[in-house]
Amino acid sequence: MSDRYKPLLLVLSSPSGAGKTTLSKKIQQSDNTFKISVSHTTRQPRANEVDGVDYYFINTEKFEKLISSNSFYEYCKIFGNYYGTSKSSVNQITQKGLNVLFDIDWQGSKQLGKFKELNLVRIFILPPSKEELEKRLIERNQDDQESIKKRLLAYSEDIKHTKEYDHVIVNDNVEDCFKKIKKIISERIGS
Repeated sequence: MSDRYKPLLLVLSSPSGAGKTTLSKKIQQSDNTFKISVSHTTRQPRANEVDGVDYYFINTEKFEKLISSNSFYEYCKIFGNYYGTSKSSVNQITQKGLNVLFDIDWQGSKQLGKFKELNLVRIFILPPSKEELEKRLIERNQDDQESIKKRLLAYSEDIKHTKEYDHVIVNDNVEDCFKKIKKIISERIGS
């Protein structure tokens, strides 16, 4: 790896349930130069989530102390819980010469964009339709009816921000969507 190599920071954003987490995992599994950025959150872990792997689960007081000490590249409050990407966790990855993959929303992507020194590529993943999104949210069986309703309401706000991204891809087939993302990565880092 040359001294001129600058790790790629790849942002995947989407409405909840459009497939960004699945796609993030596929990218990491297919390319060992990518590490998924593990965000901090104040929300409670789901039954299948592991602290330090899926998220760093912390309380609101600790999160707000990290905000005060300017420890985040990006953070926001969604559905009453904080989410954020710490500078130190990203820097630990890039200092090893690895690329970073972000599974974050449009608010976080916008904040990351303010750091001009970052080699950033932002991709917005859309579901084929709002109806398909609702079907996926129900099928993944992770949220109650109230949460699904909130996520569908947020969809309309989320899609207003697609113009802030470098690329927008409709995920009507996960393998096709994955191939499009890999092509973008390949064009950007020349591999």
